[in-house]
Amino acid sequence: MAKRKRFGEILMEAGVVDAAGLEEALEAQKGSGKRLGQVLEERGVVSEEDIAEVLARQFGFKHVRHIAKYAFPREVLQLLDGETALEKLIFPLKKEGQTLYLAAVNPLDMTTFDQISFRTGLRTVPCVTTPSEIHEAVNRHYPKQEETEESDWWTILVVDDQEMVRTAVLAALKRDGYNTIQATNGAEGLKAALQSMPHLIIADTVMPRMDGFEMYRALQANHNTRDIPVIALSTKSTAEEEAKALDMGYLDFVAKPINPVRLVARVKRALRITYGDGGPPAGR
Repeated sequence: MAKRKRFGEILMEAGVVDAAGLEEALEAQKGSGKRLGQVLEERGVVSEEDIAEVLARQFGFKHVRHIAKYAFPREVLQLLDGETALEKLIFPLKKEGQTLYLAAVNPLDMTTFDQISFRTGLRTVPCVTTPSEIHEAVNRHYPKQEETEESDWWTILVVDDQEMVRTAVLAALKRDGYNTIQATNGAEGLKAALQSMPHLIIADTVMPRMDGFEMYRALQANHNTRDIPVIALSTKSTAEEEAKALDMGYLDFVAKPINPVRLVARVKRALRITYGDGGPPAGR
């Protein structure tokens, strides 16, 4: 029996990454708890689509896209709970006879597929997709878990690679009663936005791996997140930088260093402009 190739070897053979880039990514992966593909993506070496396309081509899997827009029977969705779908990055597509087709970020994760087969009594067939596709499909097709009273209020995502700035912004928001989520770079911020669907995003424009402008373009390209208002933070307090952000579509621009009173005032203004007076809209 032929030895199964490692994910990094597959990417090298496909010409997506070279030996030096792979070695650096493997070193960065140590102790991080992250998938190799996630590390490569955050370092700007590959995109989600690159990884999915390589896996599909290398092993003959079907590459599925735009899965969130399709309708899925309740009996199919009930074969997998939403929490497991997000944790394992898989999504049930269809059941034909005794076969269950699953969209998966890692179609080589045989342990997970064997567990699902054992639990459902069905043969599993993986198809390849991206993490963003999984998050979008789960958010659309699985009912939200019961929320606490606290989560009935506004939720704001703060994305900044500078811990001191991020801490100051979070503290100011929490003092005013807002629920907060945080991320340390644009790639993490994008995933947090897709998973949590916050009412507002506050993001630095200058960050490693994926900067705020790249994250904003990705948010705008996704129909689920394009209407979330975004406030830009920047150490570049020039008129040109502010004009660039506003021209792109950012709702507001706040220069660093952050003034907590001014920031919270801008947050209230952004929420009022986007959602009107009153509390958060139903279903969000």
